[in-house]
Formats: sequence, C-alpha cells, structure tokens
Amino acid sequence: MDLSSALALSEERGLDLVEVSDKSDPPVCRIMDYGKFKYQSSKKLHDAKKKQIIIKIKEIKLRPKTENHDFMFKLKNARGFLIGGNKVKVTVQFRGREMAHTHLGIVLLNRFVTETEDVSIVELKPHADGRTAQVILAPKK
Repeated sequence: MDLSSALALSEERGLDLVEVSDKSDPPVCRIMDYGKFKYQSSKKLHDAKKKQIIIKIKEIKLRPKTENHDFMFKLKNARGFLIGGNKVKVTVQFRGREMAHTHLGIVLLNRFVTETEDVSIVELKPHADGRTAQVILAPKK
C-alpha cells in the first residue's frame, strides 16, 4: 500500500500510522493507537521489574578470638539472611600477631559452613587473603 492511502486509512479510523521496520524494502508500517501502545509497553516493563528478584550480599565480620555466644548470634543472623534469599559473605579479620595463626580463621569459617549447610551452599570456598579470610555462601534453591 502506498503512503498516501495508508495515511488516509489511518485518519479515517482515527488511529496513527507507525513505522515498525525501516530496514526492510519497502518499510513496514502498522495502523494503531500509539499512545495506548506506549502505555501498555510501559506497564509490561513495570510488571517485569516488580517480579524481579534482587539478590544482595550481606557481610558478617568475625575475629579469630570470637567467643561462642557471639559466633552463634552472628550465625543466627546469617541463617536469617540466607533464608531471606540473600548471599552471605563471612569475613575473618586478623590484626597484629593474629597473622601468625590464619589457620584459626579458616577453622572458624569451616565451622560456619558446617553450621549453615542445611540452608546454604558454598559459592566460594574458605580462603585467606592477606589480613582477611573469607567464604561466600548462597541460599539453597
């Protein structure tokens, strides 16, 4: 259909002539209510964002000399984060002479992993980097 007859037809129906594909030969156009189309596409985009799940990484910081009660308190918080669908990064920080005993931090992280293995999977195994040792836990699906 030529352009003038397509414009006349769209005017007759009270709608808009919208170019769909300009790359093809001849260009493809559609007769539609463009305002309604834009509104519906924005609603679809809004609904897609609403259903999106954003996973955050929560960090729990420990020290090699963390006592049992404090450890259990932080473990309870981490379990809550994991059940809520967030990832948890557990970090053990070393200062001064604690650097000579980084293996104690790895032991602490391994204990953390075993205590949370029913609600989490290990995404990054316990490892030591300089003054910190860390592990990343992800929630089970």
